[in-house]
Amino acid sequence: MEETGYEKRGYLHSDFRLFHLTDIPAEEFAFHYHDFDKIIIFLSGRVDYTIEGQTYQLMPYDIVLVNHGEIHRPRIDQSLPYSRIIVYLSPDFLDSYKTEDCDLSLCFRHGADTHSHVLRMGAAGDDSLFQTVRLLEKADAQKAYGHQLYCQVLFIEFMIHLNRAALSYGKTYFAASHFNPKILEITDFINRHLSWDLNVDLISETFFLSKYHLMRTFKQETGYTIGGYINCKRLLMARQLLREEVSITHICYLCGFKNYSTFFRAYKKFFHEAPKESKGLHL
Repeated sequence: MEETGYEKRGYLHSDFRLFHLTDIPAEEFAFHYHDFDKIIIFLSGRVDYTIEGQTYQLMPYDIVLVNHGEIHRPRIDQSLPYSRIIVYLSPDFLDSYKTEDCDLSLCFRHGADTHSHVLRMGAAGDDSLFQTVRLLEKADAQKAYGHQLYCQVLFIEFMIHLNRAALSYGKTYFAASHFNPKILEITDFINRHLSWDLNVDLISETFFLSKYHLMRTFKQETGYTIGGYINCKRLLMARQLLREEVSITHICYLCGFKNYSTFFRAYKKFFHEAPKESKGLHL
């Protein structure tokens, strides 16, 4: 099984975490993924953000939405400070507040449906949304009476405002500044058919591309090989399924592995733990 070369970055041991950072990173970020969802509120700097092969040139007050398991990285102009607010959040936490008429993860799903990961709020931003962020930052710093509960209330309010913005300004989701439509079709195809016997031959025949052109273009546009991408996505899908009441052997085949021993070795190498150690985990 091919190496992926992607690393997991960041850890989340609570329902959510918020950071306000202004820095000039000393080195470039590699492609990576998270076990949790991530929101970046871009404030200043010059940054191109690549998510699943789509690159966005960010503007102040853009809100970047990265689903757990999505491979991404920022390219940062190191001549300017990079200022942003970052939120890590657990999908389980959002699910716990889901009702028939309110799904706080809608902003993530709506972005995926429109093939966009960025909400463009405009220079002024959204007063109610950003006011809630400022209150949340202040409350988190003060650690006053009822700190944890108050922060949780403010965070839910922030997510409500974010989803309202996503629904009210549907056209605010904007297209990537650079992407290859054919590669976008191919990544969609791969993610819909991870249980298939996917390989370069099948994909090149399906999309009427020569193998050489396919491999070269995929690597050029996304930064990773087809084999590495497929392997990574299968393993991340397996990790997600291990949270559910599905047998490990069944998960192995659902994710496109031909036998359990191959799955076991690939999983342990990628996550540094055996599949059974991940059983029932929470993101």
